[in-house]
Amino acid sequence: MRLFLSSYRFGAHQERLLQLLGDRPRSAAVIANAADAWPPSARASAVVSDLTPLRRLGFTAREVDLRDYVDHADRLAATLADHSLVWVRGGNSFVLRAQFARSGADSVLPDLLSRDVLAYAGYSAGACVLTPSLRGLETLDDPGEVLPTCGVDPIWDGLGLVHKPIVPHWRSPMSDSDEIDVVVADFRSRGVDIWALTDEQAVVVDGESIVVH
Repeated sequence: MRLFLSSYRFGAHQERLLQLLGDRPRSAAVIANAADAWPPSARASAVVSDLTPLRRLGFTAREVDLRDYVDHADRLAATLADHSLVWVRGGNSFVLRAQFARSGADSVLPDLLSRDVLAYAGYSAGACVLTPSLRGLETLDDPGEVLPTCGVDPIWDGLGLVHKPIVPHWRSPMSDSDEIDVVVADFRSRGVDIWALTDEQAVVVDGESIVVH
């Protein structure tokens, strides 16, 4: 399994992501469904903001919108398997988790990753959704956006592909640092071991190796 889980895009470790791909073709499926609760123009801009840096790195990159695959997990699996990388952007972790469930991505992605068909790069919400649980993140991302956006109730469990919660944007200029400090302190006060990531950091899983860069 190959995972690159960051706080913000490549962080300071763009080359480490490229190393995960090795000599495989640079083809990326961009999943932007964490932004589905945003106004359409903002969501469209968010997609472009992720496609552009990937293309600058030489990737053939296109959006794969999970809303087009609701109840069609087999078709989603075939689409994603045509790429060497799935790139999952930030936004609302709870909205993203719901769209994973509606499309079957929550079963398709673990299967493809376990068979090493592709690598997964996710930042912010895209990283958080792979952890054991989203509980504790509700003060950062609003679960109340899920029902009006996705038509289902929030799902609180993550995919569990990594063993610790992730709190992104810790001590980062673009974030509400006080609010994130409270979330980090709450986890730690309850004895929960977490990865609190600055916007320069990433958790890299490469087979049995797990390293925080």
